[in-house]
Amino acid sequence: MSDTHSPGETAASRVTSTRRQKPGPRQGLVLVLACAAMAMVGLDIAIVNVALPSIQRDLAISQGGLQWVVVAYGLLLGGFLLVGGRMTDLLGQSRVLLAGLGLFTAASLVAGVAQHSGVLIAARGLQGLGGALIAPAVLSLLAVTFREGRERNRALGIVGAVGGVAGTVGVVASGLIAAGPGWRWAFFINVPAGLALIALAITCLAADEPRGRSGRLDVAAASTVTGGLLTVVYALHHASTHGWTSAGTLAWFIAAGVLMTVFVWSEKRSPAPLVPARALRNRTLVAANLTALLAFGAFFSFIFIGSLLMQQKLGYSAARTGLAWLATTTTGFGVAWAVGRLAAAVGVRRLLVTGLTLEVVGVLWLIRVPVDAVYLTDLLPAFLVAGLGFGVCGPSLQIAALSGVTESESGLASGLLETMREIGGAASVAAVSTVFVAGTGLDGFHAAFAAIAILAGLGAIVAATGFRPGARPLACGATAMISPSRSRSSA
Repeated sequence: MSDTHSPGETAASRVTSTRRQKPGPRQGLVLVLACAAMAMVGLDIAIVNVALPSIQRDLAISQGGLQWVVVAYGLLLGGFLLVGGRMTDLLGQSRVLLAGLGLFTAASLVAGVAQHSGVLIAARGLQGLGGALIAPAVLSLLAVTFREGRERNRALGIVGAVGGVAGTVGVVASGLIAAGPGWRWAFFINVPAGLALIALAITCLAADEPRGRSGRLDVAAASTVTGGLLTVVYALHHASTHGWTSAGTLAWFIAAGVLMTVFVWSEKRSPAPLVPARALRNRTLVAANLTALLAFGAFFSFIFIGSLLMQQKLGYSAARTGLAWLATTTTGFGVAWAVGRLAAAVGVRRLLVTGLTLEVVGVLWLIRVPVDAVYLTDLLPAFLVAGLGFGVCGPSLQIAALSGVTESESGLASGLLETMREIGGAASVAAVSTVFVAGTGLDGFHAAFAAIAILAGLGAIVAATGFRPGARPLACGATAMISPSRSRSSA
């Protein structure tokens, strides 16, 4: 499909270049593929958490090295998402998705058979890199498979619901696997799942061709932004363990600032920038990313501090803690199914403000939690309300980020959103942890929940002011890339 436009064509009229096709049965397969792939990436963020003591015992990992079993995954996932998004635009959703699934599956096998901590940590990093290719490719695939509007909103709502549930299910699964067949099966289970997804992708996705304007990736920009993001994520982790004013933390933040400055400079000089200036002029896209930074940060911090509260103060076991969070995930999953229908009717602005307000209410409920808290009266109401709020926010952010984005930049938009998700989570957990450790006993938890409520409140303000009042996802068509046998001609 040509990417050129007539001289008199307005930005509004070319906001989404599409090939219109009627919905077909293979769209269902694409949706299944998208849900399963995002679930696999989400599960592995948390699936080793409860199993860490078993891993430490079997591989004789030091306490300092043990954290890298978790950090390595998030570090490369967050650092390479933007590059993964741009690669999706240049190489096509099918290619990048298959590459990501292949890398993730192979890395999972290596992690499962690892006999040394260094091998396990390296494999976890490669899993994160695979996830950084999978996530933007999946969201971009949905953007070009389903027509923009009600059809795409419904698909994004379902995928958002599955992705939101996956992380908490990973905590539960981690405990069950560690107590059953052993921690290695947390990785082995990805091998047949990954092979099945690769087979499904080959079956239902069309072969794609590069669609970027220049047909190449800006290596200088990709290297500096990836290095900058990796450094930011590591600096945040370093700050949470060594303090925000330590020499090492400041040095890492300075290094990140230098790399991001070089990235901005190279973008201005590049004929094919990694992040085109027009993307930054897309008010909806910018508002969606800023809101995502705060919304995901608040939710991840809520899960983190809530888990510590239950285990450190209320005496919950790891398995009971994971099961307690099912109230949040099931509520979020249920409401997320309806978000796709609501988005076109009421607009993402109202949905996001409502969802983030509910998050604030849920978090504030825990500021009053006593040391002898009863789950049904002191925790469950907060978990249900917060789950309801996040169930509204997650899919709404995906819908907003992909609304009115051209097919050739859908991967970039997806990568930006997922980057904000990971960076927001890392930054918020580090910041809230600082507030938490500054307090004593239950007061530290109360102060941390207050900080989380402020984050969610700021997200609501950004959503209320960043999106145009009454803005709704556009009802444009979307390219369908679901069958090699279908025509690729323009409408």
